[in-house]
Amino acid sequence: MASDDLTTAPGLSKSQRAYHWVKERIASQEFTPGYRLVLGAIAGELDMSVVPVREAIRQLEAEGLVTFERNVGARVSMVDDTQYRFSMQALSILEGTATALAARRLTADDLRHARQTNERMIQSLSDFDPHSFTRLNQEFHATLYGKCANPRMLELVESEWARLGHLRDSTFSFVPGRAQESVREHEQIVALIERGAPLGEIEQAARRHRSATLDAYMIHEHPDEALGLPNF
Repeated sequence: MASDDLTTAPGLSKSQRAYHWVKERIASQEFTPGYRLVLGAIAGELDMSVVPVREAIRQLEAEGLVTFERNVGARVSMVDDTQYRFSMQALSILEGTATALAARRLTADDLRHARQTNERMIQSLSDFDPHSFTRLNQEFHATLYGKCANPRMLELVESEWARLGHLRDSTFSFVPGRAQESVREHEQIVALIERGAPLGEIEQAARRHRSATLDAYMIHEHPDEALGLPNF
């Protein structure tokens, strides 16, 4: 369910609606790094008081997506390579685990959809658009981890995906060569799930896949630092 749909979903408090509304705009880059978040304007947009919006902003601040400065107010956090690295390392562990936990619950239709998405990614390589590729990449992975039975794990994975969308709109903009390797690894992960491989093997494959993207980025952007990176 998209965040805009969540703003009207039954059972959500006003602060939760505001949280999802702002978070979606940060992830989509509508609210770019440094963008000033005017609480009154957001409240007016969502037809609510400032109080639940303030609560939502505090939650986003706790997640690192928003910073608050005295006499300035709330702003979307600036891009930080260190935070990007931390999110990618966290996501390699969280998504690897969520994928393994979901593996036995995936149907033939789920795996077919994952392969079709990966095929669209392969087709896009000839006229490469890193942003479109990234959207398809997220759809592929969401298909594999989406049936994880642990709701807290899912919440953490999706939170890190949203955080990555803020920190880097597309890693593949920096390392387009990684895209071709990525789609090959996708097929390997699907094949492992399809043949009922041990869950530990599936988890390690999904984790290595995410770590390889971080390694490629670090080698390209920070070759000296990349030499000392731990292998997650």
